[in-house]
Amino acid sequence: MSTHNTTINGMSIDVLMQQLSVAQTVLSQAVDLLDNYLTSDEQLTVQSKFLPGSTIGKHLRHARDHFVLLAESMNTPPYILCYDTRIRNTPMETSRSCARQALMDTMKQLGEVVPDSKLNAPITLQAITPHMHEFQTTFGRELWFASLHCVHHWSMVRVIAGEMGIKLTEDFGFAPSTLVYQDREAPLGKAKI
Repeated sequence: MSTHNTTINGMSIDVLMQQLSVAQTVLSQAVDLLDNYLTSDEQLTVQSKFLPGSTIGKHLRHARDHFVLLAESMNTPPYILCYDTRIRNTPMETSRSCARQALMDTMKQLGEVVPDSKLNAPITLQAITPHMHEFQTTFGRELWFASLHCVHHWSMVRVIAGEMGIKLTEDFGFAPSTLVYQDREAPLGKAKI
C-alpha cells in the first residue's frame, strides 16, 4: 500500500495518489481527444508537415507505452525499467477504438499498480544512448516523468491537430506548471500547495 505521506499546512497528503490523479487526468485528455475531437481513424495517421514522421496515433502510443512499461516493471523485484523496449505499429496508432481501449486499460492498470507501490521504491532504469547505461531512480520519480513526458507528446498532438484544423481544449498539451503559472481554469491548472 502507498505509504508516502507529506504534511502540508497540517494536512497529510499521499504523493503517489496525487501523481496517479495527474497521470489519469493526462491520459483522460487523450480519451477526450478520441471521443470528441477526432472524427475518423484516418486522422490518427495524418503525417505532420511540421514534425516529419509524426502522427497523432504514434504520439498516443508512444506516450502511453511509458506508463505501461513503468507499471509492468513493478511486477517483481528487483524492479528494472527500460523505456526503449516499446512495440511500434500497434493497432492503437491507426484505430480510434483501439487507442481508446488501450488508454482506458492503462488508466485501469495504473489504478491497480500505484496504490500498492511505494513512492521511493528503487528502480534500475536501463537506457540505450546508444550505449547501454543503468541509472538508479524511484517509482515516484518515474511516474512523475511519465506524466510530464505524456504532456510533451500531447503538445505535438496539438500541433498535428492544428494542421488539420482541429481546435483542442486550452489545456491540452500544456504542463501543469505552465497552467498554474497562467492561473488557467483546467483540471491541472490550479496549484494545490
